[in-house]
Amino acid sequence: MAPSRDRRPGFSRRAQYGLFASYVLAVAGAAVGIVLLVLSTFNPPAFAALRSGVAEATAPVSNAGAAVIGGIAAIPDTIATYFFVHDENTRLRAELKKSEALVLRARTIDYDNRRLRSLLKMRDATPEIVATARIVSSTAASTRRFGLLYAGIWQGVREGQPVSGPSGLVGRVVEVGPNTARVQLVTDPESVVPVRRTRDGLPAIVAGRGDGLVDIRSVGTANARFQPGDLFVTSGVGGIYTPGVPVAKGTAAGADSSPGIPYARPDTLDFAVVAHAFLPPPPAPRRTLP
Repeated sequence: MAPSRDRRPGFSRRAQYGLFASYVLAVAGAAVGIVLLVLSTFNPPAFAALRSGVAEATAPVSNAGAAVIGGIAAIPDTIATYFFVHDENTRLRAELKKSEALVLRARTIDYDNRRLRSLLKMRDATPEIVATARIVSSTAASTRRFGLLYAGIWQGVREGQPVSGPSGLVGRVVEVGPNTARVQLVTDPESVVPVRRTRDGLPAIVAGRGDGLVDIRSVGTANARFQPGDLFVTSGVGGIYTPGVPVAKGTAAGADSSPGIPYARPDTLDFAVVAHAFLPPPPAPRRTLP
């Protein structure tokens, strides 16, 4: 049996009214569309004004929607930024705490240093230069290492005075003539110079080997470790050499001792400087008459 062509929704008036309303809305929409199409074709200014009015009416809704969408899209970035800032804040707090500890330690060391220097009555002094003279010769091939300085008693040179070059310590005066002086070089086997390591103040001595090199030996420290490139300067112990004059540089690793090379090489020097001893010798005891 063929289906009935009657599409009326039964005897329900509500359904009939709904169907009728949909037809009316469809026809009205089609009519509005035709009117707008004709208006945009034959009267563009009027259509532009209408379009502007619609845009003005819908702009607040579009703006609010864009704000909501932007806020939702920014949520992941906000969460990531929060955790990043939290971790960065934790790291910076740890670095600040570490820096405060280092500053406190530095202040303590500075205070102890000033207190000890005042107790020991130490002073930084630049020795007075006695003479500047040429090293005319040196024993480069002998087991004993000496240099001949072209200055003597007439120029104020005395035994025991230190001799330095532009790059470091050369040695000390051991014999003096009227116009010449014999200098025991730091590479001489009988030369011993008290030094300290620049990076940590480790006390040591630099002893000559007689072959152009020196031995660096620790003093008062067991199992001291030496590294290649360690720098050693005079410590001022003994009262002859001014503190801070470069003496030698380590060339190999070692425990308690290490080979080194002297900073100053007499065979390459043109001039050397003779200075007074760092501390004057003690006065001779007075003789009492019987």
